[in-house]
Amino acid sequence: MSDDYAQGRRDGLRLALAALAAEEDKWAGLLGGSRSWRTNLTRQVRHKTLQVAQGRIQTILSRLTPKTGDSMDAELAAAIEKAGL
Repeated sequence: MSDDYAQGRRDGLRLALAALAAEEDKWAGLLGGSRSWRTNLTRQVRHKTLQVAQGRIQTILSRLTPKTGDSMDAELAAAIEKAGL
C-alpha cells in the first residue's frame, strides 16, 4: 500500500471519528430530556451505538498508524484529543 493511500485512509478515519464525536455530543445533550421512556431509551441506545462506533474506528486507526516509535503522531494526538477519546 502506498504512503499516500495509507495517509488518505487515516485521514478518512479521522474525519469519521470527528463526525461521530459531533453526533455523540448531540445525543448526549438529549439524554433523559423526554417524558417518554421509549424516547429516552432510544436516545440511550443511539448514544451507546455512537460510542461503540468511535471505539471501533479508533481501533482501526491504531492498526493503520505506522509504528515508527513509542511517541504518537502529533496529528493523530490532536485528532484524538479533539474527539475527546
